[in-house]
Amino acid sequence: MTAVCTAKTVSPVPSTRKELKGAIAELRKKLNAVILAHYYQDPEIQDIADFIGDSLELSRRAASTNADVIVFCGVHFMAETAKILSPEKIVLLPDLEAGCSLADDCPADEFAAFRDKHPDHIVVSYINCTAAVKAQSDLICTSSNAVELVNQLPKDQPILFAPDQNLGRWVQKQSGRKLTIWPGRCMVHETFSEEALLKLKIMHPDAKVIAHPECLENLLELADYIGSTSKLLEFTEISSCTKFIVLTEPGILHQMKLKNPKKEFMDVPGIDGCSCNECPYMRLNTLEKLWSCLSTMKPSIEIEEGVRQKAFIPIQRMLNMKETQEASED
Repeated sequence: MTAVCTAKTVSPVPSTRKELKGAIAELRKKLNAVILAHYYQDPEIQDIADFIGDSLELSRRAASTNADVIVFCGVHFMAETAKILSPEKIVLLPDLEAGCSLADDCPADEFAAFRDKHPDHIVVSYINCTAAVKAQSDLICTSSNAVELVNQLPKDQPILFAPDQNLGRWVQKQSGRKLTIWPGRCMVHETFSEEALLKLKIMHPDAKVIAHPECLENLLELADYIGSTSKLLEFTEISSCTKFIVLTEPGILHQMKLKNPKKEFMDVPGIDGCSCNECPYMRLNTLEKLWSCLSTMKPSIEIEEGVRQKAFIPIQRMLNMKETQEASED
């Protein structure tokens, strides 16, 4: 039997999946905790979560609950976002090593130097960045609202976009705005093989290709629909098509299959020819680690309050702009 060690005690991990899930349910109730699972998590974590979704959506839903504890089954920057929006709550991340290649590609000190070279630019940062980078930003965006928000900015305002260069290029193309783009990338969305995609298209000519805008431009050009993870899921529900080739982390296929049991979904192999496009950081979280963090209340996410307050401002600005836009459309 495996054991989880803490500074205070050694507790045995429940020996079966059923017992493990039962123990998590008991701890969740005892601690008044809410469990969040990103779409890219392992299916067994998705199946026991209170909420499943994209990172900002999950953080906002958790903030609206009366939970005392948030367990974010995702990656580090997502848990930080939850803490930014819910500073009074304890925020736990099952594995502190669950980072993000995109967030890592934009170190706060290097980003500060980059900003200093463009002092007249408004800084629009994709939410997939650290709290320290959010704190240096003027506006936060998501992959679903980035184009809409950029279009709301004054036409003569220079814009610095960070950290994902592929999303930045797509936003630039869709908005018609010239962006100064930080050269970051998501390792998962850059591993898809164009050759494998073309083979799948030939084998399944009736399938629609749906892609996340973090993918490389040559892949986006082959897509029938481009959108955020939640938008891709929504598209599969409303589309009359029954076959989809999916260009994003394959964890989302679990929800697509649950919501569309009569439709077929195919992931795209990586450049090396194997289906290796699962995010290694997302998959660090496991049921055992979820149980452990609830048992020990570690690891918890802490953000220096001055940084948290600065990071909150561009997130709130985004939410305010969205509300203004929605009100003008009513």
